[in-house]
Amino acid sequence: MEFSLYHIVREPKAKKEKNPLLLLLHGYGSNEEDLFSFAVHLPDDYFIVSARAPHPLPPHGNAWYAINFDAAMNKFSDEVQAVQSRDLIGKFIDELVAGYPVDKSRITLIGFSQGAILSYAVALSYPEKVERVAALSGYLNTEIINYNHSSEKLSKLRFFISHGIVDQVIPVEWARKAPEILKGIVPGVEYHEYPVGHGVAPQNFYDLLAWLDK
Repeated sequence: MEFSLYHIVREPKAKKEKNPLLLLLHGYGSNEEDLFSFAVHLPDDYFIVSARAPHPLPPHGNAWYAINFDAAMNKFSDEVQAVQSRDLIGKFIDELVAGYPVDKSRITLIGFSQGAILSYAVALSYPEKVERVAALSGYLNTEIINYNHSSEKLSKLRFFISHGIVDQVIPVEWARKAPEILKGIVPGVEYHEYPVGHGVAPQNFYDLLAWLDK
């Protein structure tokens, strides 16, 4: 079967007819190997897929969308590309359900940084395709979300949000807006901060594992 995104797989150790799926979405300038290094520590019953973003960034990285800088070094996201990647991930989820023995009602996205931004956008634009989102060191960009959904569909979503309070790439103030926005839309939001920069602290990872086990 042809897939829209290159990806690597860890099959579940405890195989069922259909296993829950964890889809890992890396950050800007990284690749599918980055978050996949977590896979050995993730629960045994999950089918784990780590996807490579579609836009190459030499020498060894990829991006879900371009980030451009002006003369004053202000950053601008290419939101047209971001929406294209959002829709591409939505299509890729359908392909994973068709191509692997995964339970389409139990799909969790784990995104870091730009991957977290896309995870928010995919889940809120395609709530019928996603059960849960772990958004690590990202923020909720309302400009790339299609909110055209019933509250019933959105009511099934659950979010784990974490951020470093000294993050030098995405300010923690940006991350703090997400639970405030989501509390009016979805019932399940868990938010954590850690005394780190742009990365996943050990305690962050333990809290994520505890959330996955709920």
